[in-house]
Amino acid sequence: MSPKILVADDEKGIRAALGQLLEYDGYEVHSVQNAVDAIAEYEKWHPDLVFMDVKMGGIDGLEALKRIRVIDPAAIVVMISGHGTIQTAVEATQLGAYDFLEKPLDTDRIQVTLRNALQHVVLREENSRLRQSIESRYEIVGKSFAIRSLIEKIERVATTPARVLITGENGTGKELVARAVHRLSPRAAKPFVEVNCAAIPSELIESELFGHIKGSFTGAIADRTGKFEQANGGTLFLDEIGDMSPSAQAKVLRVLEDGVVNRIGSSKTISVDVRVIAATNKNLEAEIAEGNFREDLYYRLNVVPVVVPPLRDRREDIPLLVHHFAGILSEGEGMPPRTFSQDAVDRLAAFGWPGNVRELKNTVERILILSSGPRIGATDVDRLLGLRAADTTSLGSLADSKTFEQFKEAAERAFLLHKLRETDWNVSETARLLDMPRSNLYKKIERYALAREHA
Repeated sequence: MSPKILVADDEKGIRAALGQLLEYDGYEVHSVQNAVDAIAEYEKWHPDLVFMDVKMGGIDGLEALKRIRVIDPAAIVVMISGHGTIQTAVEATQLGAYDFLEKPLDTDRIQVTLRNALQHVVLREENSRLRQSIESRYEIVGKSFAIRSLIEKIERVATTPARVLITGENGTGKELVARAVHRLSPRAAKPFVEVNCAAIPSELIESELFGHIKGSFTGAIADRTGKFEQANGGTLFLDEIGDMSPSAQAKVLRVLEDGVVNRIGSSKTISVDVRVIAATNKNLEAEIAEGNFREDLYYRLNVVPVVVPPLRDRREDIPLLVHHFAGILSEGEGMPPRTFSQDAVDRLAAFGWPGNVRELKNTVERILILSSGPRIGATDVDRLLGLRAADTTSLGSLADSKTFEQFKEAAERAFLLHKLRETDWNVSETARLLDMPRSNLYKKIERYALAREHA
């Protein structure tokens, strides 16, 4: 579709000449002879760009510019004038004009202005699409009572400066909650900085959070800004806070109390204004009792507790999640569009999903990749998840064991398989959760012939 351009000028010759030039270059042009008509035409037609004279009978072009910007704050308006002055150009710019051209109009200048302005429109649309795509990836999907209650709590706490502690099982969507709180807060235009405390070695976590200066330790070859400074004015999301080292916990507590950070190796204090949101899948009260987590830090973080429900407690949301993931994967990952039959969705809703929403998303992606045809049916789900169904060990099957040794082995196998699925088969993370050497876990995986589910 050709770009739409509105020309507003009380001189018939200008309207005709400019319209002819623009139409010759392939643009769709509407022309009006006064500011009132320009405002009405903009509201009705929504052009991509406006050329508008400053001096016209009745309402002048600057007043029309002001009113058009009220209708559409993103409107691109180029002002033209036969009596241009610096003062008029400055006033037009302050009112939001994209450019200011003097009469007689120069053809080359018009074309350059057009090209730059329309490139600006394209970039703005691409940014809008990208923002919508990103937001859809972090959308909280569901209509169950549990999710509606969660969203209501997010909306209430987001507008306040209160710190939030998000708890829930692996894969439930704790990061989505943190991002939603930030997006709905007064800090939305500022940075959202995420730190996974479990993924960073304890000897590096303090440098990651607070930064360091050159030469403060081996490997510190340059000054580095910490996450607290990067998040200044915005939100810092401390994921898996329960895995943070004791010394880092003490320093985080100081930042929360005093609002200042010290880079490692520096005595200079740096003031920061950061809203901290923390998340964990651990029971922090139990960690406090065992001496693994500071009680004073817990109470600083746990101003507003938010619990994210596991997927098994909101099964009615599974159909919505399946269609949501199918949509964003088809659109964003370049997969062919597919639909899930009701039988297929019912099959997926029947699983226990120990890995919660993350596991469901990975499963939907696997089905989209490995299935054929435009519509996915129950047989596709059964075929692609057959190993999953066969590997599910129930209490009844455990009770069928003939000896106590067989029972122990079957129980251990089922337990390990459950934990591996819960971490999406991240062996290192599973070993950490089980407090088991990784080499031992690999041996047990081999012993019990455990395998990730594939078609």
